[in-house]
Amino acid sequence: MMVTGVGDNDARSLLVSAVGGPLDPQVRDRLVAEANGNPLALLELPRGVTPAQLAGGFNLPGAAALTSRIEEIFLIRVKSLPPQTQKLLLTAAAEPAGDVTLLWRAAERLGIEAKAAAPAENAGLLKLGARVQFRHPLVRSAVYRDAALHDRQVVHHALAEATDPQLDPDRRAWHRSRAALGPDEAVASELERSAKRAQARGGIAAAAAFLARATELTPDPVRRGARALTAAQAKLSAAAPDAAYELTATAEFGPLGELQRAQVGRLRAKIAFAQSRGGDAAALLLQAAKLLEPLADTQARETYLEALAAAVFAGRSGSGGGALEVAECVRAMPAPPTVLRAIDLLVDGLATRFIDGYAASLPPLKRALSAFLREEGSGAGIRWLWTTCQVTPEPVAPDLWDDETWHELAARAVTSARDAGALGVLPAALAYRACVHVHAGEFAEASALINEAHAISEATGNPHVRYTGLILAAWRGHRAEVLDLINLALQDANMRGEGRLLGWGGYAAALLYNGLGEYAAALSAAQQAAEYDDLGVLGWTLVELIEAGVRGEGREAAAAALQRLQERTRASGTEWALGTEACSRALLSDGRAADALYQEAIRRLAHSRIAVHLARTRLLYGEWLRRNNRRAAAREQLRDAYELFSRVGADAFAERTRGELLATGETVRKPTSETRDALTAQEASIVRLARTGHTNTQIGAQLFISPRTVEWHLHHVFLKLGVTSRKDLH
Repeated sequence: MMVTGVGDNDARSLLVSAVGGPLDPQVRDRLVAEANGNPLALLELPRGVTPAQLAGGFNLPGAAALTSRIEEIFLIRVKSLPPQTQKLLLTAAAEPAGDVTLLWRAAERLGIEAKAAAPAENAGLLKLGARVQFRHPLVRSAVYRDAALHDRQVVHHALAEATDPQLDPDRRAWHRSRAALGPDEAVASELERSAKRAQARGGIAAAAAFLARATELTPDPVRRGARALTAAQAKLSAAAPDAAYELTATAEFGPLGELQRAQVGRLRAKIAFAQSRGGDAAALLLQAAKLLEPLADTQARETYLEALAAAVFAGRSGSGGGALEVAECVRAMPAPPTVLRAIDLLVDGLATRFIDGYAASLPPLKRALSAFLREEGSGAGIRWLWTTCQVTPEPVAPDLWDDETWHELAARAVTSARDAGALGVLPAALAYRACVHVHAGEFAEASALINEAHAISEATGNPHVRYTGLILAAWRGHRAEVLDLINLALQDANMRGEGRLLGWGGYAAALLYNGLGEYAAALSAAQQAAEYDDLGVLGWTLVELIEAGVRGEGREAAAAALQRLQERTRASGTEWALGTEACSRALLSDGRAADALYQEAIRRLAHSRIAVHLARTRLLYGEWLRRNNRRAAAREQLRDAYELFSRVGADAFAERTRGELLATGETVRKPTSETRDALTAQEASIVRLARTGHTNTQIGAQLFISPRTVEWHLHHVFLKLGVTSRKDLH
């Protein structure tokens, strides 16, 4: 949400109240214009101007960048304080945790007396209560940035000495690193240990910061190169690919062995994938895997899996390093001598998928997914996934029509990525989990996760994960929104070479047009999308193609698509797969055969998590029943379909179902504006978490806002919904 400044009239009132004396109108208007509605600036800018200047405007300084201007004003006030007070402010600025006890222990080592705090508190720059509190973060940054390097090192040294090495070794290591006068192996080793502790408790970003600083302080060139590689991997996992790339360059400055040079190549390829999810990433990863193969079998197999994932994302836009080429290299590798890990099973299963076809790959891929469930239970699986370029098993599960495993893997991936602070993986995990919610008819939950994924991608500067947003919008059936999203996806796909987006965009278009009853457009979109076997979405696209072909003028195309679909669904054998097949066969059948197939589809899908497809099958069956003059039976199916579609917000399918109900003679009102439309996306996210027992602090941590902001939003939610407490949110 863009926060605008206060209006000019309010700004003038605030400025006058802050000045407390005569203020020339021209000076007032200039200060208001320079503050640009920023309340802090309106309070602080007059403090840097003399009374004569305020009264008459003489020698008013020129405008500068607002942040630097306010910092300058704060610095003027700081430099008017006694030297010991200034040193105390610098010590407080260097200790970001706000620990008052630690501050005074460090001050004692620096020879600062307790009375030094009074001038800073009297000037309104610092408050020492239960915690150290600056008037504003700009006071802290101004004090710290203006200090000489030597002075910063002195206070960091005092803070390190004052920090208990047993109770808080990581903060002590950090202060020691900032106090270091030059390379220092002892400090670098201490930072390395801190990084391991940070990663163990889920602080990947903190671990990356520790490792990057450890690299800077490492005197030995060989060890520096190794640490730079580790730091680069941590930066990549923390969604900082640019910093990761710089660290790979640092590694290359040192004497690297053959294995380390191959690892640099792998990291560079992973960085390329993180930044584009297409282009040359697959070819680069394939090259790195070949270099690693004679040096480190385990790392080579991991890199081949990453290359397969990159090839899947490149899809129909890929050139060198396509999925088949990578799969053939995997097939040529000797079997690993040790016990197979989940990732070994996954890479072998995917190689089989691209070489031998869908049916042959099911047994090894099912074993791989089962192994991931076992490994993730111990944390081993997800720990490996943090280090990859978003290689996860979640897209494989829906490709196998395995909704239970899909649900379990997606839920665990989100939890593990959150706990780890792995911002490089979290947006993809959120998108996969959102897709599970879409198919379960839980659109509000899906929307909240999609918004969160976009917020993280925006904040980290990484490509958006658009796949689930396309599907959700298509199910909602809002034509303009879907077409805008498809256009954005096509731009991304063409710019980055992310061909998988083309397949998903085609599927989303086909789903939209089928919902709207525009079958010719749906058939065209589905046929284009189905030209390439995009992992995880081709089966769904064939379903759209069959319905569009039967309802339009493409019955032969629908029959051919059914043959392709059956090869997958019968090999899978899940209730979701067989229910989907039965519904598609019913569309191409007549009489009792069609009736039996529709009932089979409903029975099977009722035992799955795929609620929207169950409702859609009821819609198709109801349409068929009405056309066969069985209106009472049709109404029963259509009512159930309409209830779900209207409740979750599948507006196009709801309107299509409503039209059918009206045709049976039933009176049906259009759904009015509901709660889901009244709440903003942020409010919906907060409600989703609050109703499941999360505290304001927990909600704020998950949505990157403060607990007070959560409380403010909940107040407005209660007013909108007409409730008075959290227990009413259900």
